[in-house]
Amino acid sequence: MSFDLIKKVNDAQKKAQVVDVRSGDTVRVTQRIKEGNKERLQTFEGMVIRTDRKQSLTSRITVRKITSGVGVEKSYLLHSPSIEKVEVVKRGKVRRNYLSFLRERAGKSARLTAKDFDKSINDVRDEKAEKAAEEIKAKQAAEAAAKQAEKDAAIAAEEAKAAEVEAAHKANEA
Repeated sequence: MSFDLIKKVNDAQKKAQVVDVRSGDTVRVTQRIKEGNKERLQTFEGMVIRTDRKQSLTSRITVRKITSGVGVEKSYLLHSPSIEKVEVVKRGKVRRNYLSFLRERAGKSARLTAKDFDKSINDVRDEKAEKAAEEIKAKQAAEAAAKQAEKDAAIAAEEAKAAEVEAAHKANEA
């Protein structure tokens, strides 16, 4: 009974669809990052060197890229609500799941042979995530409009004060 309950909870937390990502793929992962009360989207593009537990709620990919000569790896849970989008850019031809040998390689030796793939695999839509992104954009636009209105009001107040001072000067001269 408890296993069925756990399975039900896990299935409720899963995203409806996830992109079929494989080891050797070059992917662009867009992640929602919250800093204080602000949210922003950050992309990370690199090669998938590992995929774990594809059918599970805890399915994970490890993405590696070289930045300024330093290797950077990040692991992403595919069903995490902070992952906005995963897009496959290139598909590499590999014969294993864990490409740890790429860590010792750099430059041309770290490249994989490209393989043709159907680009329609990236057409995965998650309505909840899209609505959340639209809400974030609308919220940011409202905040920007409020800030602009404050600036406009401050400028108008300064202009009114300047006109008042100028009128007072003209009255004193006359």
